[in-house]
Amino acid sequence: MSTTITRYETPPPESPTDPMEPVAPRSEARTRWIERGGLAVLLVGTLIAYLWNLSANGWANSFYTAAIQAGSQDWKAWFFGSSDMANSITVDKPPASLWIPALSVRMFGLNSWSLLVPQVLMGVASVALLFVIVKRYFGHWAGIGAGAVLAATPVAALMFRFNNPEALLILLMLVAAWATMRAVDTGRWRWMIAAGVAVGFGFLTKQLQVFLILPALVIAFAAFGPGTWLRRIGQLFAALGALIVSAGWWILAVELWPAGSRPYIGGSQNNSIVELTLGYNGLGRLNGNETGAVVPGGRGGGYSPFAGYFPSPGGGGPGGRGGGMWGEAGFWRMFDAEQGGQIAWLIPTALLFSVAALVLIGRAKRTDGRRAFLVMFGIWMLTTIAVFSSMQGIFHSYYTAAIAPALAGLLAAGAAVCWVERDRLWVRLVLAAGAVTAAVWAFVLLGRSAEFVPWLRWTVLVIGIVAGLALIAVRSERFSQLVAGVAIAAALAGPVAYTVDTLATPAQGSIISAGPQVDGGFGPGRGGPPGMRDGGRHGGWRNDGARGTGRGAFGNGTPPNGMSRQGGMPGASSNGFPGGFPGGAGGYGDGAGGLLRGSSPSEQVVALLRANADRYTWVAAAIGSNSASGFQIESGHSVMPIGGFNGSDPSPTLEQFKKYVADGEIHYFIGGGMGGMMGGPGGEGSSSQISEWVSENFTATTVDGVTLYDLTAQKK
Repeated sequence: MSTTITRYETPPPESPTDPMEPVAPRSEARTRWIERGGLAVLLVGTLIAYLWNLSANGWANSFYTAAIQAGSQDWKAWFFGSSDMANSITVDKPPASLWIPALSVRMFGLNSWSLLVPQVLMGVASVALLFVIVKRYFGHWAGIGAGAVLAATPVAALMFRFNNPEALLILLMLVAAWATMRAVDTGRWRWMIAAGVAVGFGFLTKQLQVFLILPALVIAFAAFGPGTWLRRIGQLFAALGALIVSAGWWILAVELWPAGSRPYIGGSQNNSIVELTLGYNGLGRLNGNETGAVVPGGRGGGYSPFAGYFPSPGGGGPGGRGGGMWGEAGFWRMFDAEQGGQIAWLIPTALLFSVAALVLIGRAKRTDGRRAFLVMFGIWMLTTIAVFSSMQGIFHSYYTAAIAPALAGLLAAGAAVCWVERDRLWVRLVLAAGAVTAAVWAFVLLGRSAEFVPWLRWTVLVIGIVAGLALIAVRSERFSQLVAGVAIAAALAGPVAYTVDTLATPAQGSIISAGPQVDGGFGPGRGGPPGMRDGGRHGGWRNDGARGTGRGAFGNGTPPNGMSRQGGMPGASSNGFPGGFPGGAGGYGDGAGGLLRGSSPSEQVVALLRANADRYTWVAAAIGSNSASGFQIESGHSVMPIGGFNGSDPSPTLEQFKKYVADGEIHYFIGGGMGGMMGGPGGEGSSSQISEWVSENFTATTVDGVTLYDLTAQKK
């Protein structure tokens, strides 16, 4: 059987123009090459953009870098996610996000590229996988659009170049979504099992946060999967079993491993991964009762060095109700000054398009993949927004990166469905409303950083509104595509500008955010909680009382609760806090480091640590993981992080520390930084007790601004 097909160099006027209609073979070949070129531009462009200026991020989050270094040198540290090669304590997360970069560092040595390129590759893989998922149901260019939006989302670009767990978390959530959609298509058990495995390893990446995608996966498959209800329920239980096995093997290993021969579980108060999961990294994030956390007013248990200096949750002032130091919880949290520029640029437009798309799909069969996709990605996005908006405990703006893939997929899918049906007036009105909404909202967000490319906000507003209105009137295929392209460019101009700024600016420290300085609220910055950003580019009050260039947290020019412009906190040290603010100015560490940023030892200090290093299990001990991190990274030898990240974990106890010293296992104790702060007044905590014991029994020596106690030479 043969079919004669007329070949055209260019389509005649009567040729079909709908992208869903068949075209001549030569046109098909040309289309395939164009599509492949578009995909190559997306993926190669994303790779180049994310690699550009990558080394400027240095050690990025030195808290995780020290653990990656430890895992690259010791397999036990690799398995547990220990902060140091000698396995005294783990990071406050499961170790999955550390495994791949640790292997990279083991192969290529410790440097910024071996540390961060794996994160970049995870970002490119996430963009590619989102393209694959969207293309299957909405076409090639919808997939390209989804990938481009994900790549250009400021907070996503930030985290795909940083060594926090977000890069792997996003990739695993997309794998789970892809597998679930394949299960919706085929009804095969293996796909739901694969989804469960992906979520399980997501748990080993960032614990309960990955569960925010579960409602979307369960509802989408239960409602739209093929087969009987009984079969679908069975497949969901199979996925649950796969989740439990893929996460539980490591948890079981940790719980069964003798506590004396494994590292202490960082972030817990009882050396328990279960406690860490349900407490500090679980319900504590929702209700604010995070035992061991450094929070305003000491909420969550124990002493807080911030007590009296920041509003407690519910106490009003900066941070407002429910958020205190970490921002204000509430319905509009994702749109406020702290989060808006990170993620919220296209949320309203995505919601508008997706609702219209669901209406257009209408009475399609129950198992229609397009509907399943829209429902899954919509629930994923809304669930994550709802939980993040209600968190009373520790919340950082970079968490919102987990929203980016759902937002990008939902926006592209909704737009694709509406575009195909644009011959209807009400659909053109929806498209126009989406374009205008994106332009107006970008105008608002760009207005919060008025000194950043000041002409851009007005350009986006005017072009976006004009293009939106033109979408209603223009009916010609060619001009419709041109107008749509202009509208898309206007909608993406703001987030792309923020992303370019993010790529061009070094990001280092424990708490970072994307984009330029933002007025109002706290304003994003790189390195510190809201209200304690760096005092330079991103404004805010530094601990030494110096003033940045922007409004920052205390935009009215008034320091908080008695902080003076020059003297810092009453009774404080030169950097404004008793015993030194943890993290130096705005969370940026001096030589000894602190709570929010790693230490930066001089060559002389590093030389002292390396001297006779093989004689000791730990060349030094310092209070807090960030204080210890820089000394370990630069020396290449284990430095004990007393008390873990916050310095408040009871590891080691004073008695254990005394034994280590008596056995000659620790060379130096590093004072300053967080030393003497985390245990609280009266020395109730292990960190404070150790600090006091060392200062009473050993002689302090200052080397390049760092206080060292030689623990092999006790006072006489």
